[in-house]
Amino acid sequence: MTISTNSMVEFPKSLSPKRVLKLLKLEKTAHSALALFDSATRHPGYTHSAPVFHHILRRLVDRCLVSQVGRVVELIRTQKCQCSEDVALTVIKAYAKNSMPDQALDVFQRMDEIFGCTPGIRSYNSLLNAFIESNQWDRAESFLKYFEKVGMSPNLQTYNILIKISCKKRQFEKAKGLLDWMWEKGFEPDVFSYGTLLNGHAKGGSLCSALEVFDEMPVRGVEPDVMCYNILIDGFFKRGDFVKAMEIWERLLRASSVYPNVVTYNVMINGLCKCGKFDESLEIWNRMKRNERRWDLFTCSTLIHGLCEAGNVDAAERVYNEMIESGMSLDVVTYNAMLNGFCRMGRVKEGFELWEMMGKDGCRNVVSYNIFIKGLFDNGKVDEAMSVWELLMEKSINADSTTYGVLIHGLCKNGYLNKALSNLKEAENSGACLDIFAYSSMINGLCKDGRLDEAANVVDQMVKHGCKLNPHVCNALLNGFIRASKLENAIQFFGEMGTRGCSPTVVSYNILINGLCKSERFSEAYSFVREMLEKGWKPDMITYSLLMDGLFQGKKTDMALNLWQHFLDKGFKPDVTMHNIIIHGLCSVGKVEDALQLYSVMKQWNCFPNLVTHNTLMEGLYKAQDCEKASEIWARILEDGLQPDIISYNITLKGLCSCSRISDAVGYLKHALDHGILPTAITWDILVRAVINNGASTVNSLGLQL
Repeated sequence: MTISTNSMVEFPKSLSPKRVLKLLKLEKTAHSALALFDSATRHPGYTHSAPVFHHILRRLVDRCLVSQVGRVVELIRTQKCQCSEDVALTVIKAYAKNSMPDQALDVFQRMDEIFGCTPGIRSYNSLLNAFIESNQWDRAESFLKYFEKVGMSPNLQTYNILIKISCKKRQFEKAKGLLDWMWEKGFEPDVFSYGTLLNGHAKGGSLCSALEVFDEMPVRGVEPDVMCYNILIDGFFKRGDFVKAMEIWERLLRASSVYPNVVTYNVMINGLCKCGKFDESLEIWNRMKRNERRWDLFTCSTLIHGLCEAGNVDAAERVYNEMIESGMSLDVVTYNAMLNGFCRMGRVKEGFELWEMMGKDGCRNVVSYNIFIKGLFDNGKVDEAMSVWELLMEKSINADSTTYGVLIHGLCKNGYLNKALSNLKEAENSGACLDIFAYSSMINGLCKDGRLDEAANVVDQMVKHGCKLNPHVCNALLNGFIRASKLENAIQFFGEMGTRGCSPTVVSYNILINGLCKSERFSEAYSFVREMLEKGWKPDMITYSLLMDGLFQGKKTDMALNLWQHFLDKGFKPDVTMHNIIIHGLCSVGKVEDALQLYSVMKQWNCFPNLVTHNTLMEGLYKAQDCEKASEIWARILEDGLQPDIISYNITLKGLCSCSRISDAVGYLKHALDHGILPTAITWDILVRAVINNGASTVNSLGLQL
């Protein structure tokens, strides 16, 4: 007896090809099938048959195994095994699929020598396709001329391949013309003919043309198959056209002879998740299960990832549990998606449980570590995050630039600047892979802490290590200078940005303009606005808002209002923040009626007042001693479905007390307490002053104890 060492199959002394074929079909993987085939090859007195060769060749088409095709072909030649054209076709198609046209041509030319058969039209078509799959247009066209030379008449498959050539060369009109010519000549294009053109249009981004081709099919008596539907649905989702994608899906459901397959469901779930339609993606998942359609790893991991991104971790966990219960083997991508979901929702305990399971299953990669370290930092678990970082080092897993970025950012975010700086220096000294994110996180953290000299040193180190300055880093330094009241340093650094290879952006200008306005250096702020315009930058909403706010704070009301008018004349549409700045500015100089007028027309700009708007107006009206109109604004807050906050109550209490309406003020205080809004020190200060100014008896008579 001979034993196959790889598959552990025991061969009888007298081994037949029929027995080998049966055993090969039982092997679940191509690798184990090849091992069994090789063992049989070595078995004394045994010779493979054509069906055995055909079976093993069909299993060697994938990129990782196609290199083995050559030696099987050579074995066919040396054994002089008579094979049909189908066997040769399998070889040519395998080479075509893997962009190996030279090998395909060699087999085609030696078919008689190797397989004992001559090439027919199918072999010609397969070799033509091999040239096309490798984008060798000239060889394809030359070979097509060879058809005529040897008297080989093209068939429908040949013309389908020609349509593919035209689509790959983006010659869609030529492809459509060929399709029409085929109808005229009686070739009757099939679903593959149309599917090729449809796919070409979809990949080229011309979905309208693809839809026209799709709609022509039933008119011509060609029923679209599920692949045609899949191409269109996928194309519309990739373009972000949720409505059109759903229209094609509904048409598929109404079709009488075509049904969604696993690819359809995967396309639908993936597309819906990317469009943010997570409830709809769950409906598709449930439909898939009801119809007992086979779902695969891609289906599940896509859905888990999408649901976790949407914050619906409970639903993601249900899908995950169903995968476990079904016995499906999870991959690291699925585990990572679930881990990310737990971390984002602050479910650290479940995150650790999953992390342990991933370790047991050997499903942790550097992305897993990145996700978990970031998640722990985001949830304030600094010690735990550092433990995972140390585990990564112990396991000798190569930390990538993302890992270091997550580590430095997490430490800075949680206030561990010195530890972050120490880790950054260690990474630099060890030649670790560092990118701009790690450096910018460090610089930003140091700037926020006022450690500007150290931040500048990190910038120098960053440049030395090959990372170019970017606007994010420069803007962090600008902000740092302005926070530290080092306006001259900010102006100097701003001026050097261009020479350092990082030209200022609108955000850079806004930061500097904001600093100048706060220091009431309005003429300089305006000069930077002019510079923006000269350099082709357009001031944005924030630029104008900062200038107006600064002008109002500097009591330059007319200049602020002129700028407001200029903003409107430019065709900009003000947002609620800008409205609030103008309303506050007008109220601060006693122009409450003008503020009310602006408030009344906000909705014309499709801009709806928020709580800040109402609070600002109430404060202005109370300062003007107009308690009635202020009360109307309070009523508007409630009508608009907004919830008054403690600031709203404090403004109202102070206003009513200033008008000696103490009893009304106390009523509002009780209203606040009834709604779970707790008074602050400001609230009690307002009431104490009211007692002092109006007499304690007024308040005590209402039963309020201070």
